[in-house]
Amino acid sequence: MTGVHDGEAPKAEVCRPAHRRSASATRTALRSAAAFRFGKYGYEGTSVRDIAGDVGVDAALVYRYFGSKEALFNDVVGTGKIFEPLLEEPVETIPDWFCALLSGTPKEGDFPHPVLSVLRSSGRDEALARLRADFTEVFTERLASRLGGPDAGLRAELLAAWMLGTSLMRTEIRPPALIAASEATLERYLRAGIDVLLAPAPRDATGTTGPGDGEHTPDER
Repeated sequence: MTGVHDGEAPKAEVCRPAHRRSASATRTALRSAAAFRFGKYGYEGTSVRDIAGDVGVDAALVYRYFGSKEALFNDVVGTGKIFEPLLEEPVETIPDWFCALLSGTPKEGDFPHPVLSVLRSSGRDEALARLRADFTEVFTERLASRLGGPDAGLRAELLAAWMLGTSLMRTEIRPPALIAASEATLERYLRAGIDVLLAPAPRDATGTTGPGDGEHTPDER
């Protein structure tokens, strides 16, 4: 017997100082704590003191490592960080990556949802511009260059839109059919759509590909 009542933590456990970490490990822990709080409570509802407290360090360490609360926010919500693994995947395994990301039991991830971060940001216009720039770099430019074929930029952006919309629906809105779907059923539909977007657009009945597939509009000529 410890002499501690049910539901109580031993005082020594509560007051125990945090284990010493390397500077790199502390930065990682602070980023993780910040990502969770920004995603759950928004920019205004999160304080540097809260983030530091989650990690068991002094708030001054946050300023030493990141400079400011705003800089830390920018560091953890950057879309490039979330989708960096996607850019390293061979194109043929991208469906696997997306399905792994979107299937399974919905849960809070290590990073706040990019759309929610924008909606909860005090400087929404600035956050939206940053999100657009991140997506342009990751999807419209870097992923599209790997896809090739007609409408590569559009196909890459549609992949992003589907991924963001599906993840937001599953984790936040939680409509009944989407939540009740089995993992196998969800993956079957996800793969069908992803495969279409990864491949060049099929030719239509006239024998040409769809509009925008490298053709110039009259205004562009």
